[in-house]
Amino acid sequence: MPLILNLETATTACSVSLSKDGELLGLKEINGDYSHAENLTVFIEDVFKQANLKLQDVDAIAVSQGPGSYTGLRIGVSTAKGLCYSLDKPLIAVDTLQHIALSVITNLKSQILNLNTLFCPMLDARRMEVYCAIYDININCVMQTSALIIDENSFADTLKENTIYLFGDGAAKCREVLSANKNVFFMDDIFPSAKNMITLSEKAYNNKQFEDVAYFEPFYLKDFLIGKKKAEK
Repeated sequence: MPLILNLETATTACSVSLSKDGELLGLKEINGDYSHAENLTVFIEDVFKQANLKLQDVDAIAVSQGPGSYTGLRIGVSTAKGLCYSLDKPLIAVDTLQHIALSVITNLKSQILNLNTLFCPMLDARRMEVYCAIYDININCVMQTSALIIDENSFADTLKENTIYLFGDGAAKCREVLSANKNVFFMDDIFPSAKNMITLSEKAYNNKQFEDVAYFEPFYLKDFLIGKKKAEK
């Protein structure tokens, strides 16, 4: 029965959960701004206090690997790797979009029996671009994680025979261009939470799917480009 610390920092949400044998023991999270550097270690202490356990009791550390914010991912992964080094514990990587999708599918599965229903978690990128993937009701990946610029023709072929639920912090800006399609449904207030990592981190632990702590890097999806400073006149 592994005790797993789950860290989610891929977006504006800073979320930490502690789970044992797949059950939630503690949760601390905030959503709204990029306050990961200030809050993450404090939240880690809080979840162990909630469970009346010590950090040294943990069996593994799981981190949301991305895609997402460059800074948020770096903070989460750096913290997870530091804990793994100091405690000599294994590192587990959880796909950010997959665990968001899993949370929605779990909540809706009893209501949706149509196998043609698909689920598309979206994370906000620049302008009309989103990081997204598509999953079926059994959490099988139908479209691999991609960076897409959304317009009225996005997912056109898929929507001919399927309905798609769009959710995540990237979905809102797609509403205007896609809401006219009767096969598109939007879900509000869905954000990454470490409590939704538990099923996937537990599965990875039991299958011994661990990362190399020395070489693991976040899944940025796109290269980080630093703009050139404008010349002074």
